[in-house]
Amino acid sequence: MHRQRRNPLVVALLIVIALMVVIAGVVVFTIGSVAVPKMQRAVRQAAEVSAVQQIRTIQAAQTQYFSQFGRYAASLAELGPPAGGGAGPSGADLIPADVASGVKGGYRFTLQGTASGYQLHAVPITQGKTGVRTFYTDESLAVHQNIGPTPATAASPDLP
Repeated sequence: MHRQRRNPLVVALLIVIALMVVIAGVVVFTIGSVAVPKMQRAVRQAAEVSAVQQIRTIQAAQTQYFSQFGRYAASLAELGPPAGGGAGPSGADLIPADVASGVKGGYRFTLQGTASGYQLHAVPITQGKTGVRTFYTDESLAVHQNIGPTPATAASPDLP
């Protein structure tokens, strides 16, 4: 029988390639474990900034609604586009339809009218993923925040 001899150069080359694959895997895993959390944090912060911008938009709409109709809107639908016909108290067309729906940019907005004003809450749709802060505002126009799942209130710290 004739036995084939293996070329030591080919064996060495295969070992080097295997080591390179292992090192590349370690590098990709390390970069992923650092980059993914930073990306998630950036997305979460962008959603929170967007939520505050929407709150400011709703505040301005409430001020305009009050000047037009002599009361604050009791719901986001009253601030949004009219269901049919022209703008009026049931649909003042002061905010876009997506904001009037109550969900935008990873946050859920709820507006309640009171006898002398309104209360607006903004909470993340998925706590910890789309945001870690909740927000509250009312006719005083101060925006309050709470870090964590508990909804912010008028007693919560003001937004800086």
